[in-house]
Amino acid sequence: MELRTLRYFVAVAEELHFGRAAVRLHMSQPPLSRAIKRLEAEVGAALFDRSSAGVTLTPVGAVLLEEARGLLGRADRVRERVAVAAGAARITVGVLGDSADPGIARLAGAYRRRHPHVDVRIRETDLADPTCGLRAGLVDLALTRGPFDETGLTVRTLRADPVGALLRADDPLARRDGLELSDLADRRWFRFPEGTDPTWQSYWNGGEPRRGPVVRAVQECRQAVLWNGTVGMTLVDHEPGKGLTVVPLTDMPPSPVVAAWNEGDPNPLIRSFVELATVAYRA
Repeated sequence: MELRTLRYFVAVAEELHFGRAAVRLHMSQPPLSRAIKRLEAEVGAALFDRSSAGVTLTPVGAVLLEEARGLLGRADRVRERVAVAAGAARITVGVLGDSADPGIARLAGAYRRRHPHVDVRIRETDLADPTCGLRAGLVDLALTRGPFDETGLTVRTLRADPVGALLRADDPLARRDGLELSDLADRRWFRFPEGTDPTWQSYWNGGEPRRGPVVRAVQECRQAVLWNGTVGMTLVDHEPGKGLTVVPLTDMPPSPVVAAWNEGDPNPLIRSFVELATVAYRA
């Protein structure tokens, strides 16, 4: 059995959907289906039950899934140990702005336990670069927020957080239990610098072009609101600071926390990082 084929099998087994597995693997569905059929012929038994109700694992498939995960994990650890011996076991992670999320602390602990010999380097970036230096080749992986242009990247959603309007505590709207974007239509918003990813800029400006001060950092956003009565969006569960408050926006989709890396990057440390991050951010 080839490791690549086992990775295909694990993707289908975890997604229980050939189309979603193909998207996850960045391939089309027909070659994926052919690879699974060849694997079933090699095993001598069906691995999946396919019906109009969907795809489910057979008892043989369940056994292979457990074994395949163990084998792929060992293969990744072999690569890691070889990299350690060569002095190359290092991963650089970009994080966005205010990185006080408790998920990071859980992730750091889990990663240290699994990869005690890996040198993890953190690069924190401002709000003008949602990919945290990934496109510039400054990091191997970004732990950031969407949405942004995903061209050439693989993006895994880890969690989604509700957002609200960041207001001065004495703002008349601060007394409301909830707001809609239309309530803020005539207000000045903080904006990001020219050249910022337009998808990212549009989300944080509620999908409309805005006027107001240009900011690059979380603290600059807060100060713009505190001193000038500017408004903008932030996470509902973030502590806004003295003199400020957050009112939930009822017509805005939540902000996704994501891990992003370059398509086709074979670094096994990235795969392990994403697996652990998926657990840490949903704890």
